Amino acid sequence: MVTIDLFRNEDDTRSFTTGQNIFSEGDAGDFMYVVIEGRVDLLVRGRLVEQLESGGVLGEMALLDKTPRSATAVAKADCKLVAIDERRFKFLVQQTPHFSLQSMRIIADRLRRMDTLL
Repeated sequence: MVTIDLFRNEDDTRSFTTGQNIFSEGDAGDFMYVVIEGRVDLLVRGRLVEQLESGGVLGEMALLDKTPRSATAVAKADCKLVAIDERRFKFLVQQTPHFSLQSMRIIADRLRRMDTLL
């Protein structure tokens, strides 16, 4: 999880209702998201792999490697997310070392959990 205080004043907040897709596997990805309120399920090939709440991060891989989305994100409850584009992401990585470390830990943790599912 990331410190959501970094994102409380962001301009690009998006609301999703329960059951609404945030993005789908195979979609192009121009944004990562930080969960400010609510809950989000991440699914890979229809299988639940993670449930995110406040401070959760999703969609970051698309900003790192420019490949299509590898998961589907669905609002498990009404939620408010902050959308972070590549420019803002690069700024956060350069100017906020704590954010960079948190992001790397999230990616490493997801990789380890996916390994256990195989």
